[in-house]
Amino acid sequence: RAPAPRPHPLDRRRRVLSAAAIDWAQPWLAPYRTWGEPVARQAQFESVPAGMRAPDPPSVSVAEALQDVAGADAPQFVPHDRMPPGDAYEAHIFRTGQVPTRNNLHDFFNGLVWLHCPAAKRRLNQLQAEEIARSGVGSTRGPLRDALTLFDENGAVLDAPPALWEALIARDWHRLFVVERALWRDATLLVFGHALLEKLTSPRKAATAHVLLTPPASTPSGRNDGANVPDAALAILLDPAWLATKPFVPLPVLGVPGWWPENESFSFYDDPDVFRPRRALQEPITTRPLRHRDA
Repeated sequence: RAPAPRPHPLDRRRRVLSAAAIDWAQPWLAPYRTWGEPVARQAQFESVPAGMRAPDPPSVSVAEALQDVAGADAPQFVPHDRMPPGDAYEAHIFRTGQVPTRNNLHDFFNGLVWLHCPAAKRRLNQLQAEEIARSGVGSTRGPLRDALTLFDENGAVLDAPPALWEALIARDWHRLFVVERALWRDATLLVFGHALLEKLTSPRKAATAHVLLTPPASTPSGRNDGANVPDAALAILLDPAWLATKPFVPLPVLGVPGWWPENESFSFYDDPDVFRPRRALQEPITTRPLRHRDA
């Protein structure tokens, strides 16, 4: 008999991973801390993988806790079981203005991104709903919905001086993180993808964002924790024809200076399984400007 597959380490942690275990001092959580801490205090929940016994429900659901801090621009967060059977998730949100929310970390972080970037999330939802209305929900999403889902789940936005994003496009990790290290003081990286935020509750070196590259803003933002990325400008950036080309580049986020203590030793980057070189025949990455004046 073949041995049972060993569970992924994150799966084992998820059995006991409560909201109280979130380390709000981590720099990638800076944009979400204002809402996230009070929501987490109200909704003490556990994130449980499919097939495992769910914990007892919290006295306050994640949906209720998110709604309690939501502003006028936010959608209405509702329990997931309120979504009618057979409804497409994105189409339901677009039609009703309600975001079905489960009591787990994945939907918790999705709600926090809605609170921080409501215009960008609405734009993504609009594009998803339009594609569903046009083509329905099939076994494949198509290039635009694939790109929208990739960014929504695992995306990030880099607003940085030219030398940094040129090095990132080239996958020149030594230049990006060592030679030009000081330039990260004038860069902003916003982790947008809620699945990536969930993964980063148990940080692993291989955690990688799909970065939507933007040329530098006219004025450096002066911090790299993502708090200064303007929501309105990001929403304008999300052009469907451009997104369908998948203009993303991978970035192992724990390599960002100041984001992980181990990267203070430059040998951290000598890991070809994580910091992979760019393939010679890879398609060029196209960029669009993130205009702060549009915010």
